[in-house]
Formats: sequence, C-alpha cells, structure tokens
Amino acid sequence: MKILFIGGTGIISTACAKICLGRGIDLYCLNRGQSIRSIPSGAKVISADYFDRAEVQALIGNEVFDVVVDWIAYHPEQVQFDHQFFHNKVGQYIFISSASAYETPPSRLPVTEETPLSNPFWEYSRNKISCEQYLRETYQKDGFPVTIVRPSHTYDHTTLPFRGGYMIIDRMRKGKKIIIHGDGTSLWTMTHADDFARGFFGLLGNQAAIGETFHITSDEWLTWNQLALLTAKAAGAGARIIHIPSEVIARFNADWGASLLGDKSHSMIFDNSKIKRFVPDYQTVIPFSAGIREVVQWYDADRSRQHIDAEHDQLIDTIIGHFEKYLLAGIEI
Repeated sequence: MKILFIGGTGIISTACAKICLGRGIDLYCLNRGQSIRSIPSGAKVISADYFDRAEVQALIGNEVFDVVVDWIAYHPEQVQFDHQFFHNKVGQYIFISSASAYETPPSRLPVTEETPLSNPFWEYSRNKISCEQYLRETYQKDGFPVTIVRPSHTYDHTTLPFRGGYMIIDRMRKGKKIIIHGDGTSLWTMTHADDFARGFFGLLGNQAAIGETFHITSDEWLTWNQLALLTAKAAGAGARIIHIPSEVIARFNADWGASLLGDKSHSMIFDNSKIKRFVPDYQTVIPFSAGIREVVQWYDADRSRQHIDAEHDQLIDTIIGHFEKYLLAGIEI
C-alpha cells in the first residue's frame, strides 16, 4: 500500500510509522521536521507545512494514495480541506480524533464506540467532535471513505502520564509533594504507543473499516494513585501524594483544569471488542509497570532530557501551599 501520514513524528504516529515500514508499506510523511522524534528511516519525506495550502498543492498535486492519515487536524476547517483536497484521490481517509470526545463524565462504563459524544469542559474535545460530525456527513453524502480512530491516553518512552514531564520524577526523587487530582481512585487507561500501533495497522486499507469508528486502548485499568506509585517505583523514589480537587486546580491554571475536568478526573475504561472484531490478532502486551520503566530509563540516559519546567514546578508549590493553608482549614480561597 501507498500511505500518506500528515504528521508522522508524534507519540502515536511515530510508532505507527515504524510498524508500517517494518511490514513493507510505501510510506510518505508530510512533515515540517520540528519534532524531537525523527521520521523513521525508510519513509519518503515531503517537507512542508501542511497548513500552507499552496505549498501542499504544489508538492502533492494529483498524487493518489491508498490511505491518508491526518494526525494533526484539530479543527473542522482542517478536515474540510482534507475532504476537498483528497476527494477521489484516496482509498481510505483516517481521522485521528480523541476518546476525550466521549460523554464526559460518562453515564456508564465501560465506554464503547456507541457512547454519545459530549464534552462541555474542554474545547479541544468539542473541536474533535465537530470534525467527526463533518466527516460523517461527507461519508453519507458523497462516500468520502473515512475511518475515525479515537486514541485515549497513549504514551511512548519519552512521555509521563503527569503534567510537567521530567519535573515530576525530579520532585519524587527530592521528596517533594506531587498533586494527584481528586482522591486518586478514579480509574484510567494508559496505552503504550507500540500496542496502539498493532491495532491501528490492522485498519489500514481495511475496506470493512470505512464508515466506522474505533477506539484502540489497553485493557489494563489503573487508578491515578497506582500510576503515581508505579512511576515512583520506576524512579527509585517515594511518592508524597497530596490529593487536590480538579476544580481547585482549575482556579490556578485554566488549561490544566480543563484537561482534568474534561478528561482525566473521570474514570475512563474502554470496551475494545470492536477493534478486536475488525483486527482479530489485536492485543496489548505492554503493562504500564514495564512502560514507565522504559520512560525513566530514557530520561536517565541523557541529562539534556531532564528539563525542569520551573514555572509549572512553582505552580505546584503554590497550589499545594494555598490548599494546605486555607482549604484544609475550611477557609475558601
């Protein structure tokens, strides 16, 4: 197959590019080359800014692809361009949506692909919902061959599940407190990018998947307290957890608060029956306990990776300080 990745150097797309190349796919990556991850060897690079439409027209022209995957579309006007540009030039178009588009908080668990889409807390998710709505309409009206994929919280060897990156490991090793939202007992699903890629590969060129929607996640469910403790164990440290409501965090940082209230503060576990029906050999084999060891080893292997976000580090101290001084004493901030 001849496949175009729009993007191709993100957490998920890099893993998917590697599995494609390993299985003989003729892979093209339209990419600006600005990621910390390099385009895997063997891919044909189209160096361009995808949002410079004239440049894209000049470089791609009338090229025809078996599959086009847009990893970087976040707004309806972006998928509208995809539809107009690739109409009659592609056998399958895959839009990467988000599991955060599902009803939040969910009315029942586990979440299936039939769970309603609604997220009043997070604009990112509402934009993804709008993209999906447009693409479903194009499929119904003119047969645009769309498949929608909704990843949940997917990570690779460079990414931690907590905001702040390496700073969280640094705080753990220094014996400083870390914030876990709520009481830390909500269930969460972490999916390694290599596991995701195995399920995703089975959808490429799969004619039965056209017009369908899938999430691809791990079957392992952990609480946020467990995620913190496993991270600390991998770092050879303890975890001094302080539990702070998401609503309080949102008062100090709206973006962080939106990502919690619109996603992470609610238990999210998934029924993966559908992807397993369409890709019968799909299974996840990397538990978080193994994946997080890989992450810590990556950071420890090179001091230049051990960036401390001083601003976010101070924000954590500020939130903890106010919470302990005022809210625990029953005084409203």
